[in-house]
Amino acid sequence: MAESATLMISVGSYLPERIVTNDELAGFVDTSDAWIRQRTGIAQRHIVAEGEMTSDLARIAAERALDGAGIAADEIDLIIIATSTPDDTFPSTATKVQHQLGATKAIAFDVQAVCAGFVYALDVADAMLSAGRGRRALVIGAESFSKILDWNDRSTCVLFGDGAGAVLLERNDDARGYGVLASKLHADGAHRDILYVDGGPSSSGAVGHVRMEGNKVFRHAVEKLSSVMDEVLQAADMPVTAVDWLVPHQANIRIIEGMQKKMGLPDSQVVKTVHDHANTSAASIPLALAEAVGDGRISDGQILAFEAIGGGLVWGAALVRYGRPA
Repeated sequence: MAESATLMISVGSYLPERIVTNDELAGFVDTSDAWIRQRTGIAQRHIVAEGEMTSDLARIAAERALDGAGIAADEIDLIIIATSTPDDTFPSTATKVQHQLGATKAIAFDVQAVCAGFVYALDVADAMLSAGRGRRALVIGAESFSKILDWNDRSTCVLFGDGAGAVLLERNDDARGYGVLASKLHADGAHRDILYVDGGPSSSGAVGHVRMEGNKVFRHAVEKLSSVMDEVLQAADMPVTAVDWLVPHQANIRIIEGMQKKMGLPDSQVVKTVHDHANTSAASIPLALAEAVGDGRISDGQILAFEAIGGGLVWGAALVRYGRPA
């Protein structure tokens, strides 16, 4: 009997042209290149240009994913954008991108799960395609986090960057072990106050800035990401040795290396882009994925492990066998 699954068949990405180095940050905030690198592994980040919006980043990443698969926009049935920095309070950034792409047949909406947004959106898209709500979907992580940073707060402004990554999903009735193999999501709002933005339409009426208690976030990240990765491997009935690549959320090199050690993976099986991209929130996993696919490290048939944690707290993991069966 044929095996149906949601395949991940193409990726695309976009990074703004402007690069801000640690040394440039040290020119206006009390920090240094050595201080940032030692604590985070970050050397630089991309920042949107004046007038450049999250929808612009998302559209270009989506176009590149479509081009990579040779699929036209009007063949897309679903667009989900994971973002915490939408263009507007409403309508959704996804509907704006849907119009710009010409994806006239697509359902379109945003998902807000901060740094775990891509994993959340991937799970939602897989569930909808599995339920027969379409055949093809674009899942896009896109952020302009530079617009919600307090550039006088060295504990947060050095951590984040802007960018977008997109994946094209396709429901296939002859998957033969490819596609989304398992995913697990969690949330615990009791920890809201350790990572949040101090503003919103129904509270202050204005957009605020990122606030974070870094040490507490780090402790939760190590514990919760390890646990959810165990869950997703168990759900897929798969040993950790079957994973070809860990493609983690690029928040902090210490968290990434902690997960790498937990899974027993060498550097040659972990995609790390935090050095060049910083933390791009919901965009970080698809950006890292696009880089590794683009340079040939990741190829069809390989098993990828995604994991992320963000404000909420929200966290999750997914396992995907990338590409299409031959």
